Amino acid sequence: MSRPVTDWITLAEAAEIFAASGVSISRATLARWVKAGRLQSIRPGRRIFVRRAQIRHMLKPRASVAARDVQPALFADWDG
Repeated sequence: MSRPVTDWITLAEAAEIFAASGVSISRATLARWVKAGRLQSIRPGRRIFVRRAQIRHMLKPRASVAARDVQPALFADWDG
């Protein structure tokens, strides 16, 4: 019998999600991220659970921004 689907997953399951996306992250690294506050977590006993949605969000590519769009004045001298 499988357990019900929930947004809370174990560190091992989170590591599997990363691995399926081609990113090798160990459970120890995820535990360090939890300790550092980079991942929301709960600990009902000895096991650590993190949010599946947060793990998926970490795998989404970030939008890139051209440097000239951030602070155009910084690059004013480059045009000559």
